[in-house]
Amino acid sequence: MNVYLGLDVGSVTTKLVVLDEAYQVLNSLYLRTRGKPLEVVQQGLRQIGPGFPDHLTVAGVGTTGSGRYLAGAVVGADVIKNEITAHAVAASHFVPGVQTIIEIGGQDSKIIVLRDGVAVDFGMNTVCAAGTGAFLDQQASRLCIDIETVGPLALQSKSPVRIAGRCTVFAESDMIHKQQMGHRVEDILYGLCQAMARNYLNNVGLGKEIREPIVFQGGVAFNKGMVRAFEEALKMPINVPPYHGVMGAIGAAMLAREAMSRNGHHTQFKGFGVSELNYRTTSFECHHCANHCEIVQVTVDKQLVARWGGRCERWELAEVGQPAAAAECH
Repeated sequence: MNVYLGLDVGSVTTKLVVLDEAYQVLNSLYLRTRGKPLEVVQQGLRQIGPGFPDHLTVAGVGTTGSGRYLAGAVVGADVIKNEITAHAVAASHFVPGVQTIIEIGGQDSKIIVLRDGVAVDFGMNTVCAAGTGAFLDQQASRLCIDIETVGPLALQSKSPVRIAGRCTVFAESDMIHKQQMGHRVEDILYGLCQAMARNYLNNVGLGKEIREPIVFQGGVAFNKGMVRAFEEALKMPINVPPYHGVMGAIGAAMLAREAMSRNGHHTQFKGFGVSELNYRTTSFECHHCANHCEIVQVTVDKQLVARWGGRCERWELAEVGQPAAAAECH
């Protein structure tokens, strides 16, 4: 039976998913990136590979996320897509007719507006950490609370306090002040959830027409306090899909299946053995024009595997398979 592998390599977490032909999730992994996307992708392949049944054949691979090009070079991806496309495809599969997607990841947040199954508008926040999972992680750590318990604790709140959520500095100082005043931890946590929901709607969602059905996905959707905060702010029900934490990887695998069915080509997947290869990433600045692009390249045993990062095709067109040092001189 043919299966399809999807990888979503983000700044905070890396997700891997195996889908069958009917888009059923056969296996999934949710790993911390820890600033080492290459090593974590290989770790994920090592975890999936040994237990991979002999009767299953990887017929296509898709990658997405901020590290999609790196992951694609390592595993041999057939499809490399941005997060907007991957999340939209997955959400439409789990919630047919979805019109609004709220997605909050580790270091960014985004909104995707769909009409008739097509993404017609989107917004992203990549410059402020106040509405992201990393900020939630940081505050949970400061309060000596496991991130998994933030949601259940926040739901116990009876009188949430108001937290200034437009900036991480103000939000943290506000939380410390509320602690010093003697407010309960659960009231502070739910106040933080409400602040993050307000921050999201006033920034990422500003000017967007939010319609039902609404899907909430990404790692922050694990937090039931955030789900309730959005429902209160929007006065609409929020759908959290069963695999909301790995939706990007699911979308990448679905896109790989569609692409392979459409073109009939054999997959470029390099096999689970690539998890044992000694990959190395380096970068250099191109001085060919005034853009001074930072070019990233991946090598295995000093042989160039992939290169990206330029605004033009100068470096992408360099011959793959030659020694990296020689390629840079072209």
